Amino acid sequence: LGKITGSWLLDGFPRNIAQAQALDTMLEANNQPLNAVVNLRVSESVILQRIVERYVHVPSGRVYNLTYNPPKTPGVDDVTGERLEHRPDDNPESFRRRLEQYHKLTEPLLEYYDKSGVLTSFAGDTSDAIFPQFYAFLDQRFN
Repeated sequence: LGKITGSWLLDGFPRNIAQAQALDTMLEANNQPLNAVVNLRVSESVILQRIVERYVHVPSGRVYNLTYNPPKTPGVDDVTGERLEHRPDDNPESFRRRLEQYHKLTEPLLEYYDKSGVLTSFAGDTSDAIFPQFYAFLDQRFN
């Protein structure tokens, strides 16, 4: 870590307070304090719709969505012609369980970073709505 120069990004980490505190300790020991934490707020109904409509080409990791990125042929990968998979846990019941766990772990983490003064949240239901906000923040903060 001490050799890192410039900027870097962690996605999905830390996931709990203990990890956040350990990360802060490590960063402070290397005189590289955390300077920004980004939280994306998307309505739960939109997330559920995306999950239920998500299909994956497992070998490549290509992701399709029946509404905004459907395959050219239903159920078939556009590149290879192989069958697409729908994860068995991509359903409303599993989503609700995952969401409860997410809130349980994430809300204290957001409070932790808010108190530290590094949290910025962006709200929207599409990348078209969120990306301009995020880009403006990065441009203002790091240029």
